[in-house]
Amino acid sequence: MPRVLTGLPAKHAAVALALPLLLLLLVGWMPPPISARPSPGPDYLRRGWLRLLAEGEGCAPCRLEECVTPRGCLAGRVHDACGCCWECANLEGQLCDLDPSAHFYGRCGEQLECRLDTGGDLSHGEVPEPLCACRSQRPLCGSDGRTYAQICRLQEAARARPDTNLTVAHPGPCEAEPQIMLQPYDIWNVTGQDVIFGCEVFAYPMASIEWRKDGLDIQLPGDDPHISVQGWTAEI
Repeated sequence: MPRVLTGLPAKHAAVALALPLLLLLLVGWMPPPISARPSPGPDYLRRGWLRLLAEGEGCAPCRLEECVTPRGCLAGRVHDACGCCWECANLEGQLCDLDPSAHFYGRCGEQLECRLDTGGDLSHGEVPEPLCACRSQRPLCGSDGRTYAQICRLQEAARARPDTNLTVAHPGPCEAEPQIMLQPYDIWNVTGQDVIFGCEVFAYPMASIEWRKDGLDIQLPGDDPHISVQGWTAEI
């Protein structure tokens, strides 16, 4: 039974009864002591919420005998979030964690690093994504006689075919005899109109190309302003 205070109006008596309840609510919502709060310093901010989530879950004691050996890791292997077992590293072009203390997307493999991809169209408010990128962009020649765009592509091929013992033969593209990849073909044209003939040739060093016009061989590149030659290195 609630106790009624005599000598007070009904309104004041209701207020007096609500005061103990209000005090109890205030006590229940008191903030934790300063020692129980996380430190707002740089280290706390640097770890990020993903790291705090992982710390909240915690890691079990490391038992290497229970680890499963990952297979088919084309970018190599890295330790898991707890630093115990091995797992496959992320390949070039896959999402990754910019914060080394985080472990959400995963870590990049050998010769790879996590960078923000700024090559896309960011004019429409798109946010650049963190992607694994190869540290080197120099082409090189493999021991199989094929040219690779960079060391990361060669290592992927070597791990995909471990029986070939693929290694780096030398920096730069492999020497290759000229091969006509796209042959020119006859074109019907109206007199006075422009016409385009295409001929794609793969070779390293660059092959010498000759065009025959009206029975005359024209060496390319030449000084004819109506003819252009574009050379590039093929990537595998």
